[in-house]
Amino acid sequence: MAGVEAYFSRLGDVSLFEGRTLASEQLAEADVLLVRSVTPVNAALLGDHRLRFIGSATSGYDHVDRKLLANLDIPFAHAPGSNADSVVDYVLSVLCQHPTQLDALLGGSAIGIIGYGHIGRCLQTRLARLGIRSCSYDPWVEVATTDSLERVIECPVVSLHAELTDKTPWPSRHMLTLQQLQALPRDALLINAARGELIATEVLLALSDTRPDIGLVLDCWEREPAISNDLLRVCRFGTPHIAGYSADGKWRATAMLYHAACDALSTQVSAVPAALPPLDIEAPSGLMADELLPWLVGQVYDVREDDEALRRSPLLFDQLRKQYRQRRELRALRLNNPALLDEAALSICTALGVERC
Repeated sequence: MAGVEAYFSRLGDVSLFEGRTLASEQLAEADVLLVRSVTPVNAALLGDHRLRFIGSATSGYDHVDRKLLANLDIPFAHAPGSNADSVVDYVLSVLCQHPTQLDALLGGSAIGIIGYGHIGRCLQTRLARLGIRSCSYDPWVEVATTDSLERVIECPVVSLHAELTDKTPWPSRHMLTLQQLQALPRDALLINAARGELIATEVLLALSDTRPDIGLVLDCWEREPAISNDLLRVCRFGTPHIAGYSADGKWRATAMLYHAACDALSTQVSAVPAALPPLDIEAPSGLMADELLPWLVGQVYDVREDDEALRRSPLLFDQLRKQYRQRRELRALRLNNPALLDEAALSICTALGVERC
């Protein structure tokens, strides 16, 4: 968890443990528990605790029994939106590796977004700034805000960003059926950077058999870390659940939990560590506007690297995440030679949140 010692050592001693194997006896003396999505927070874990705060450095919280925490009167916080920019950068990298679909979007086609929370809205905003239309589906938000699922499925690119829930009346587990996905347009692109359980593995394998023209891009998988090798083989790109793994997003999540913990513990917030510095870049001379988007995205992320790493070692799914390289966000970039770019190119920088000197 990035920056956890820098922030939380201000509140006490920090002990680090493996997330998937964390056991209740390791929490015996803990006042604060901080986790990520690989750690189920439930009655079996908490045991005979003395916890005064639990935080998850994640946008989602399907791994946390919040009803139990409420009954135990343990304050809980997570970090919604902390990794939104990182996930959007991931989607943009995928699009840059599919120039036909990207050109269609820039030419007027719409991208379909399933899930209209922090990440879905962030993606829609960034796309709109690039001049790309979108439609979204999320039955948990106001009807006037989103479109129908059928409308979204008509789009040449569909990107999933829904939270995983079993709550009625709109549970999202296995929310998309084979019949619904077969209605995707020819050569469509289906991206899941949310939760693997949104679509059953068997459904995706059947979709690949019946509609091999559809490009599957999966960052999230059922039964992680024991992912389906058969499914990985038919994916256009497969990555080890790292879409939101930018260094900026990780630090942002830890900062959010630190402030929430201080509030829950009635502790004054200390001076916080400085944010990560900007990443200085210089655009090549003569770069045209239509070349700038993939060039800028490539400065921070290339989905092909993580795809290659997972295909080489699918059994090392967790290790690939734990030892993940430092990756920055587009919003961290600072362009040192903007005078070389024309107005059209500079507008792309603005749309992506790239700072200019």
